[in-house]
Amino acid sequence: MELKKSNDASIEKLRGPIILMGLLFVGSIVLASFSYTVETEREGKGKVAENVADVQFVQDAKPEDTPPPPPPQVDAPPPVSEEIKEEENTEVEPVAAIPIPPPVKIGPVEEVKVEEEIIDFPDVEASFPGGAAAMQKWIAEHVNYPQTAIEMNEQGRVYLSFVVESDGSISNIAVERGVSNDLDKEAKRLLRQMPKWSPGEAKGKKARTRCRLPINFTLN
Repeated sequence: MELKKSNDASIEKLRGPIILMGLLFVGSIVLASFSYTVETEREGKGKVAENVADVQFVQDAKPEDTPPPPPPQVDAPPPVSEEIKEEENTEVEPVAAIPIPPPVKIGPVEEVKVEEEIIDFPDVEASFPGGAAAMQKWIAEHVNYPQTAIEMNEQGRVYLSFVVESDGSISNIAVERGVSNDLDKEAKRLLRQMPKWSPGEAKGKKARTRCRLPINFTLN
């Protein structure tokens, strides 16, 4: 038996509406997905902007200045009494200024001469001018025998030591061994009255030399 197609059962007529409905469905899906993507981007940008704004706010924010410490408490001074006390006059009388003496003028400083060494054993001995004979003659002519010594019959030899300076003068006279007080004084007087001696020499130069001399006192 041959089957026949029914015009009522044919779906060819429905193909167009079905395709149109499919296109609408696909378009609505595409539009929905596009709208979701745009909203997502907007939300992302908004969050980034919020984060940037938060960071900017944190950077711009400055720490608050620490308030200065409170000033130290100072005790108030005690109230001053309004009573006025009468004080005695304590003015000190002015003291007359002590006059300053004028400066003392200092004269020239004298040079201190250092004494040369006295040589006991020089290269050249000091001597009386003219020698020993001339000295004995000079003593015999200038001696003054003390009267008290004559009366007491005092006689003997007085030993003297002295220094002949580099200029021939005599100094530092001392009695090493004497006879009596009167004869010792006369012996020293004779030595002081002597003319200058010829000075001694040491190392080729005139020097201070020590000499010894006996003076004999005898009564004829």
